[in-house]
Amino acid sequence: MFLPINLLTDVTEVTNASGGGFHLSGTDILLILVMVLAAAVVGLFFLSRWATNKYDTQQETIEKIKQSATIYVISKKHDKASNVNLPKVVMEQMPKMGKMMKMYFVQAKIGPQIMTLITDKNVYNAIPVKKNVKAELAGLYIVSIAGLKSPEEIKKIKKEKKKKEKEEAKAAKKSKK
Repeated sequence: MFLPINLLTDVTEVTNASGGGFHLSGTDILLILVMVLAAAVVGLFFLSRWATNKYDTQQETIEKIKQSATIYVISKKHDKASNVNLPKVVMEQMPKMGKMMKMYFVQAKIGPQIMTLITDKNVYNAIPVKKNVKAELAGLYIVSIAGLKSPEEIKKIKKEKKKKEKEEAKAAKKSKK
C-alpha cells in the first residue's frame, strides 16, 4: 500500500482542484441571518430612541416660542422647498433631505408682510384660503389654528360638500329638461 509523505499538501491540492474548500451548512447560514437581523433590530431601536428624543426637544422649543397672530391666508401649496419662495437663510439651514421632500406651505399676510409658512398636514387641511385665521406661529412654522377641526370632521365636511354638489347637479339637469 502506498501512502503519501505529506498528507496536507495532497488535501490542499484536492480542494483547490475542486473549486474551493469553504462550504456553509444550512444551520451556519441561518445563524448568520439571525445575527444580521438582530443587529438591524438593535440599530433601529437606538435610531428610534434618538429620533424620539430629538422630536421631544423640538416640541419643547416650539411650545416655548410660539405666539398667537392673525394671518390672512393667500394660498396653500404642497411642494418641494426649492420651488417655494423661502428666505435664503432658511434654505441654507435646511438639511438636504428637507430640500428634496414635499412639504405643506401656506402663503399668508402677517401684518404688512407676505410670508411663506410651513405647516403639517392636519393644520394644512384645516386652513381656509382667502380668509383671516387666528394661528399660533413658531418662527415660520404654523403650530395650530383656532377652531382646528379633526381629520374626521374635515372628511365629514368634504362628504357633505360633495353630496350637496351632486344634488345641485341633478337639480340643474332636471331644470334643463
